[in-house]
Amino acid sequence: MKKLVLTGAAGRLGSYLREPLSKMADELVSTDIADDIGKLYPGESYVQADLADMPAMMDLLKGADMVVHFGAFVDEGPFEQLLGPNFIGAYNIWEAAYQNGLRRVVYASSIHAVGMHKKTDFIGIDALPRPDTFYGLAKCFAENLGSMYWDKRQLESVCLRILSCAQVTNPRAVGSWLSYDDLIQLVQRAIDTPVTGFSLVYGVSNNDRAPVDNSKAAHLGYRPKDNAEQFAEKIFAEAGPLDPTDPGNMCHGGPFASVDLGNSGLATMNIIDDAKKT
Repeated sequence: MKKLVLTGAAGRLGSYLREPLSKMADELVSTDIADDIGKLYPGESYVQADLADMPAMMDLLKGADMVVHFGAFVDEGPFEQLLGPNFIGAYNIWEAAYQNGLRRVVYASSIHAVGMHKKTDFIGIDALPRPDTFYGLAKCFAENLGSMYWDKRQLESVCLRILSCAQVTNPRAVGSWLSYDDLIQLVQRAIDTPVTGFSLVYGVSNNDRAPVDNSKAAHLGYRPKDNAEQFAEKIFAEAGPLDPTDPGNMCHGGPFASVDLGNSGLATMNIIDDAKKT
């Protein structure tokens, strides 16, 4: 590819994607609302831009082959707080991609689009939407955008329903963990698969206790290698018995399934900030 665009480049997941994506195109344009993202990789440039600014997105995607869209407000919050970056921002990315003739949008969706399904149901990519929060609702909106832009405008999309891409610090993550190496492989397959149309795939590692079924996404060639079972004994011993009546323990959304709408889900989670430094 000549040009690849990465949104959300200043985020924790974006920090791990920048280097491998810089090797997949002649030019990688990374973007976020941060002032800078540190030292740039060979072939990488940085543009500070707001997802809710359509003219900025139009300029950003000019001449690009694909966009990897990881930019968003990454927690539950009041609807008004998510409206700009998560709802309007998603529309701006798909519309700017269409107007600029891009081939594909690779989108960081989330398990929170189906977060109220029970983990014991072992859902597949064809599970009905059951968002657990406004944050999850934004993911459903963007997935439907991708489906519609494929059906009506032949713009391909691959929506990555990421479960939990962070260090394993709680019992839920023993099933939901996505390692950084598997994240990179997942995004690479979403980019280099020749034909995707509109595709959904769960972003989860090869965990013994993975609660979702990716068999209908096999055409993407994603074959995760890491397994969170190595952490299970220690994590379960430290956590002790869990309340089976708590939606946070029973549902895919974890803490997001328990919080009231508009309240932070991350506030109850021990997310370690281990962003990659350049």
